[in-house]
Amino acid sequence: MTEIERKFLVKSEAFKDEAFNSYPIKQGFLNSHPERTVRIRLKKDKGILTVKGKSTSNGLSRFEWEKEMPKKEAEALLLLCEKGIIDKTRYEVKVGNHVFEVDEFYGDNEGLIVAEIELNSEIETFEKPDWLGEEVTGDVKYYNSNLSQYPFKNW
Repeated sequence: MTEIERKFLVKSEAFKDEAFNSYPIKQGFLNSHPERTVRIRLKKDKGILTVKGKSTSNGLSRFEWEKEMPKKEAEALLLLCEKGIIDKTRYEVKVGNHVFEVDEFYGDNEGLIVAEIELNSEIETFEKPDWLGEEVTGDVKYYNSNLSQYPFKNW
């Protein structure tokens, strides 16, 4: 139940040609407190409830718990969320032995593209594709819970 991931800005759209899968995501936050977030996500034909804890000081690890739910329940819960629904397309790109999840944001976060890679340990190495830019792991402003309240267009 511990998530270990690194996050990067994306400097080109070349990842789209390498993606093996993509799908829209709509998500909102029932709670966006810095100590814990509770997220509702619509992904394809299902809903997902996620609880995340506070990140470690280096931003690499944090508690994460997820539970699937019917799409209709997630749609109802999205109506209860805090202001600032996130709309994005997620692209899955295999690079070496890992899969990068690349999110292209829309609406108030239009123009932002972020890639994440989940790892098995904080010191695990991985291939970095040419389209990968600056690392922003641990930078709170790139957390989706923050983007919902302080969108990219206002930076």
